[in-house]
Amino acid sequence: MELRIFAEPQEGASYEQQLAMARAAESHGFGAFFRSDHLLRIKPGPGEPGPSDSWVTLGALARETDTIRLGTMVTSATFRLPGLLAVAVAQVDAMSAGRVEIGLGTGWYEAEHVAYGIPFPPLRERFDRLEEQLTILTGMWGTPSGESYEFHGRHYSLGPGPALPKPAQRPHPPVIVGGLGTRRTPALAARFGAEFNVPFADVETARARFEGVREACRAAGRDPDELVYSHAVTVCCAEDPAELERRAGRIGRDVADLRRSGAAGTPSEVAARLEEYRQAGATRSYLQVIDLDDLDHVALIASEVMPRLG
Repeated sequence: MELRIFAEPQEGASYEQQLAMARAAESHGFGAFFRSDHLLRIKPGPGEPGPSDSWVTLGALARETDTIRLGTMVTSATFRLPGLLAVAVAQVDAMSAGRVEIGLGTGWYEAEHVAYGIPFPPLRERFDRLEEQLTILTGMWGTPSGESYEFHGRHYSLGPGPALPKPAQRPHPPVIVGGLGTRRTPALAARFGAEFNVPFADVETARARFEGVREACRAAGRDPDELVYSHAVTVCCAEDPAELERRAGRIGRDVADLRRSGAAGTPSEVAARLEEYRQAGATRSYLQVIDLDDLDHVALIASEVMPRLG
């Protein structure tokens, strides 16, 4: 199973902290450094120094890392017009020499939209906009050089235009579709996704959602094995109980709760929990690391958990 680091900078993290974690993840052999795309702290508190734009951050990280893949889990479709998002992602992909992946979702956190003056339409419209955005992104990136692209939908209208710049990866960076929905989400994953992600769900829910996407792929005439199936989980790992309590306390969590809902405990316990997800169908784990200053944490996971998962 491939392990990736997933950060939540809106909880309070500078660029320097994100860079240090990305470099640590790279040096310890994690498959990728991903970050959320939020503008407001979700837990109570000020969240200083404040939000950072995900694609601005990833562009900088692209120039300050060498091998690790970079991406969002997930970019909110409400935050950006699709044409400009296609430009930004293609540019960061070029800046990283083809190491970018993009997760794209409907957006769900209404408070951050209110705080920064971003329209927050009803869920059905957000899904409609997400579908159009996925169509536009993949359409622009996949348009052959020298040809123009245009799209005219209910919510977005583009072109004709040059569909530039092109990303380094061809036909385009891997697209990740995720969520717990049982109807539109699987259909979008089957149509657009290189990867399907189940966020913060128990093992049996993950198993059911993976099978739902497989069914959607078969219905669409696509081989289900073309997709990567992944999950996200909060991780808290330590070699002794005192250190485990300390790490949980620093992120404002209870150890017992983390054991129930996340992957927490000794390295062998964390590996055993991740193995349960692998048995459910996941081949990739996004480990949510809240404390970006605790670089020893990711070092421990790399040295003691990663080898147990082959």
